[in-house]
Amino acid sequence: ATIPMNFLNGPADYVVGGEWSKKAAKEAGADLVVLCDTNGGSLPEFVAEVTQAAIQTLGVPVGIHTHNDSGLGVANALAAVRAGACQVQGTINGYGERVGNCDLVTVMPNLQLKMGMELGLNLSGLRELSAFVDELANVPHNIRAPYVGQAAFTHKGGLHVHAVQKLARTYEHIDPALVGNERVISISDMSGQSNVLARAEALGLGLSKGSPEVQAVLAEVKRLESLGYEFEAAEASFELLVRQFLGKRHSFFKLHEYHCSYRHSDHVEANKCEATVRISIDGKQEYTVEEGDGPVNALDAALRKALRAFYPEIDRVQLADYKVRIINGQAGTAARTRVLISSTDGHETWGTVGVSDNIIEASWDALVTAIKLELMWASEKFAEDNAWAV
Repeated sequence: ATIPMNFLNGPADYVVGGEWSKKAAKEAGADLVVLCDTNGGSLPEFVAEVTQAAIQTLGVPVGIHTHNDSGLGVANALAAVRAGACQVQGTINGYGERVGNCDLVTVMPNLQLKMGMELGLNLSGLRELSAFVDELANVPHNIRAPYVGQAAFTHKGGLHVHAVQKLARTYEHIDPALVGNERVISISDMSGQSNVLARAEALGLGLSKGSPEVQAVLAEVKRLESLGYEFEAAEASFELLVRQFLGKRHSFFKLHEYHCSYRHSDHVEANKCEATVRISIDGKQEYTVEEGDGPVNALDAALRKALRAFYPEIDRVQLADYKVRIINGQAGTAARTRVLISSTDGHETWGTVGVSDNIIEASWDALVTAIKLELMWASEKFAEDNAWAV
């Protein structure tokens, strides 16, 4: 049985205390009465009052169904539970009409971890569940989702990072692992030495506190960010930067030139971009030509064609996302462009960044960094797997 608590928006005794609701619930043999905040307009104190009155009056267990129109879907559900509700209705990630339903991904850890209710749930798979449902719905994952978002346990400011390393609960309300998430130390112009050290440690790259390399990396990050680079979503570009200062950056190929062209003709139904790439590998020069739907796609195809015979593992790398941001829009068509590329090998995903006054050059830099890192990781893994033969 359902009762729309906000249909009347009156006092609790009027909404659920009338003979009509009590009689209907009892005579119909309802096992559970669910109070529905159908238009999402109720406040937590009203929900608690109605829930408590319903429990006292109806004589059957009470559940709660909330919507998020006022941004209170989860808060209203928790208020109902505190007042005695034994069931919460909602959806994974809060999907639903208008602005959505109560988000069960947020409700579950709040009930179990914050309110001490043993739900019998293993919450360590919560982030994976949330991402899986987003994938099925073909919706980008909300990086700022409570508990499970990528930014939920991300630390940027140098003082914040230092504090988290000393005492995690200063800036983390729970252990991220409890919900299958992880701590992320981002790199930006707000970073301090603690950020660089923590991020390098997470990447398995040895840096020592106070070392010249740390100071050099930090100075270079600040310089590049002043030019428009952004490393928060480009952790792979940061890794390559650290490797450069540690002398661990390998050169897999040398670029001599690349060229892109696009020809539009009213005689051709499907217009294409064409790209040429000239590189050398171990002294052997390669010149390739490929077509693509756009300049980046064409360049990507031409570079892969040149590399494939030497590095067949290149086929594991796929472009997952491509984002363009204009940095100084007041410059009009001469504005500087930031390109963020997300790449994947089917198991891991990594981000790279390129910045230039030319969108093709910015794209090329981000693309090449992504490919070089995959080749670097593959070569290091090969060396580890074959160390016994040395």
